[in-house]
Amino acid sequence: MQDPLPPARSGLRWIPILLVGVVALVGAFVLRDQLGFEALRENREVLLGYRDANYALTVAIFVLVYILIVAFSLPGATVASLTGGFLFGIFPGTLINMVAATAGATLIFLAARMGLGDRLAARMGAGDGMVRRIKTGIDENQWSMLFLIRLVPAVPFFVANLIPAMVGVPLNRFVIATFFGIIPGALVLTSVGAGLGEVFEQGGTPDLDIFFEPRILLPVLGLCLLALLPVGLKMIRGRKGI
Repeated sequence: MQDPLPPARSGLRWIPILLVGVVALVGAFVLRDQLGFEALRENREVLLGYRDANYALTVAIFVLVYILIVAFSLPGATVASLTGGFLFGIFPGTLINMVAATAGATLIFLAARMGLGDRLAARMGAGDGMVRRIKTGIDENQWSMLFLIRLVPAVPFFVANLIPAMVGVPLNRFVIATFFGIIPGALVLTSVGAGLGEVFEQGGTPDLDIFFEPRILLPVLGLCLLALLPVGLKMIRGRKGI
């Protein structure tokens, strides 16, 4: 059994996740209007002009800002995805959005795991009874659970970054599941963003209710069921003693 960390070092482990919490709280009040849809509408010509003059630099700056928004859970993640489509089109906009979102999610995952995740996962694994069975069940179905929490729209992105850190999911598995699990949502938002030029000309706002249209929702629900299929098969085999 490893010796516990000295109090000073143990306290330092909490700094990243505490920093995320503080910045998120401040950002929720300070940046709410600066990172909103109206800000994109008002600055669209400037953004397009800068993109046309400095395409590579625009991509780099956009990715960095998106990463910071996700990593610190700042308001504006949805608008950032729309902006990616508006500036870069469906492709490469979708890919750019996915890379930035995955990078930001990975940073908050690492911050959470450093602060509490490793210890909590170890205690769950060493526990007895129900706690250990829950941990074992999650471990046996990590891929399915990771894809499911990314696909289900009701699970906030921030929560989907924290849960894997709390149960000891390996970093590479988290990154892969995040990148591929956010494809449906990223594709829809980027597509909406790619059509913002016409929306701006008409003085309207983007219709995000598109997520609940059958042509979008049904395929996503189908993917959720597909992600749960291995879990169901394991349960059936377990009951039959296969």
